[in-house]
Amino acid sequence: MNNLPADSHDLIRVQGARENNLKDVSLELPKRRLTVFTGVSGSGKSSLVFSTIAAESQRMINETYSAFLQGMMPSLGRPDVDVLEGLTTAIIVDQDPMGANPRSTVGTATDVNATLRILFSKLGDPWIGGPKAFAFNIPSVSGGGAITTTKGGREVKERRSFSITGGMCPRCEGTGRVSDFDLDELYDKELSLGAGAIKVPGYSMDGWYGRIFSGSGYFDMDKPVKEFTKRELDDLLYREGTRIKVEGINLTYEGLIPKIRKSMLSKDLEAMQPHIRAFVERAIVFQTCPECDGTRLTEGARNSRINGHSIADVCRMQISDLMEWIDGVDDPSVAPLVAQLKHQLGSFVEIGLGYLSLDRPTGTLSGGEAQRIKMIRHLGSALTDVTYVFDEPSVGLHPHDIQRMNRLLLQLRDKGNTVLVVEHKPELIAIADHVVDLGPRAGSHGGEIQFEGTVGELRASGTLTGRHLDDRARVKQTVRTAQGSIEVRGARENNLRNVDVDIPTGVLTVITGVAGSGKSSLVHGHVSPREGVIAVDQGAIKGSRRSNPATYTGLLEPIRKAFAKANGVKPALFSPNSEGACPTCKGAGVIFTELGFMDTMSSVCEDCEGRRFDASVLEYTLGGKDIAQVLQMSVDDALAHFSDGEAKIPAAAKILKNLADVGLGYITLGQPLTALSGGERQRLKLATHMAGKGDTYVLDEPTTGLHLADVEQLLGLLDQLVDSGKTVVVIEHHQAVMAHADWIIDLGPGAGHDGGAVVFQGTPAQLITDASTLTGQHLKEYVGS
Repeated sequence: MNNLPADSHDLIRVQGARENNLKDVSLELPKRRLTVFTGVSGSGKSSLVFSTIAAESQRMINETYSAFLQGMMPSLGRPDVDVLEGLTTAIIVDQDPMGANPRSTVGTATDVNATLRILFSKLGDPWIGGPKAFAFNIPSVSGGGAITTTKGGREVKERRSFSITGGMCPRCEGTGRVSDFDLDELYDKELSLGAGAIKVPGYSMDGWYGRIFSGSGYFDMDKPVKEFTKRELDDLLYREGTRIKVEGINLTYEGLIPKIRKSMLSKDLEAMQPHIRAFVERAIVFQTCPECDGTRLTEGARNSRINGHSIADVCRMQISDLMEWIDGVDDPSVAPLVAQLKHQLGSFVEIGLGYLSLDRPTGTLSGGEAQRIKMIRHLGSALTDVTYVFDEPSVGLHPHDIQRMNRLLLQLRDKGNTVLVVEHKPELIAIADHVVDLGPRAGSHGGEIQFEGTVGELRASGTLTGRHLDDRARVKQTVRTAQGSIEVRGARENNLRNVDVDIPTGVLTVITGVAGSGKSSLVHGHVSPREGVIAVDQGAIKGSRRSNPATYTGLLEPIRKAFAKANGVKPALFSPNSEGACPTCKGAGVIFTELGFMDTMSSVCEDCEGRRFDASVLEYTLGGKDIAQVLQMSVDDALAHFSDGEAKIPAAAKILKNLADVGLGYITLGQPLTALSGGERQRLKLATHMAGKGDTYVLDEPTTGLHLADVEQLLGLLDQLVDSGKTVVVIEHHQAVMAHADWIIDLGPGAGHDGGAVVFQGTPAQLITDASTLTGQHLKEYVGS
């Protein structure tokens, strides 16, 4: 067969990429190969792969839809790049949380529940209805009435009725939990409403809430709540939405409890702002729904069974056990459904998530678990010539599990797909066909291609990644002596099997084990909640594009006060989100123009030239710098500026020192949080918590997003914390951190109900000598080589 011109398109060409910190990057990537992008955290890997290549592919696909559909899709701007050629459809499999909606579970997110619902609607005994009767997100509703229709030019009146049988438990509305309110946390009965009796965050009587309460006429604003009649108290707490007129404006009055249910309890606890979450935890007691026993389902759905099991029983099973149950369903009328379920559940096991259950809320999944769940729908897909883009697929994986992940990535490539992976782990870099190394450093010191070629050529290249690729940590010769212990007794959360363990204090302890072995259940269930414990988890940082390291860490507060004191004006002037904001762009620095279904245009504000402040504010200086110049400084430069001279601010210098210690000296103070990489965001959280008053630190995989060269700096930081008298407990899979530990607690031996037990306790040297656990074998191999 003769070669056609189409056969020559075997490269993705990028020319002049300038997104974020990229400096006119140009490169050619081979198609139908596995390409790994390496470089220190913040060097520009994500900017090149996600913000340029994948973003343009998705934008161009969206442009093929009608204007009507594009108007309903998120608007994607064109990346800052001169030329992009040879793109194929990009499927992004990232670490973004899968959403903390309390109604979302592993089963609903992967569509396995949808298949199970059809199965039970066909074979369930007794039969209760169609698939909707087994859906905990669909309530049972019925209604009827008279309607008028036009037939043949004549109006015809007729009565119609409808009925939908849903599976939602009416008591808990399909959430599996009910809440009860502690009324003493909602209001102070000794005070009147006008005097501030209501304790709910945001319910100030100085604003609109005060006008609505006083304008409603339901109660006297100056009467103490304890003197309210039964009717008045009912109106305050329980009244459903009622239209009222206040100062000539139509508004809705609603009692405190229905208002709180809609505004706060409809969100997952983990997704709330800290002060709202603290209020909810104080005021509301959550308990398993007594009617459905947490299954979320109606009585009918709970009683309809196949082979003795209801859909609730099936969803509670570990997925590896559920596969055995499916094998027992052999009715030929549902053979295609059973085959589909076997394929879906087999993908879970293949990807190392067989220990999960379908009723597990998605908000409780780690970043690595969420990413692997997103992979499931692509395994066994018939699509080829697709570009799959992965963001550190090794996150949350034990060395034993990384081998399985490698096989899956190679399978996707061997089907004729282009696989692009952003990664730091040498075990995953080793399987690459092509490597692109960015750097040399991070932020403004990165954004350049340092190397392109094979893994073997990378080793010999002399780049930062090449030099550190074969780094192997040595086991410490001497370990610290424990000062005491944190006792855990009878731990039974999730898959833990009545675990008794003593976690030593005053030393560096690493909790390890395969994914799903019970590490997080042990640490976050029994150590994190204790007094004096500061937990730094993998949860996303809350913040908008107006949030930056200066606002997130609290650094801007002492700086604003110092500026105000030095110039004799109000601190609010030195915030781009307050009085000092440029009036034209409202402190955003850019003007956004919505163009319907086309890209939203953003242009630098002409009045403030992107500095975000009103011109009059920039006349005030401290140490020769105005506030806009301060926000453009890097952490290292700001540390020098605020440590000495007339600009000396000890409170600011302390926060900046913490940021520099965690390796964030290169980021600018005003850089939007949305522009930080995953590893940078986690270290920003760590730096913020370092100022906290606690004697025990719990870190959840702090090596996430860290380059091989940065792991050494992290180990130095952990040593610094321990040497200052702190206890540090780390959940970690990275062998370099294990080797550096004073004490290791290994959980296992497997995942799910095959785990949940302590299989080893001791020093790293003892673990290597023992070598009876999976962790011990991999650590021995790592150190030995």
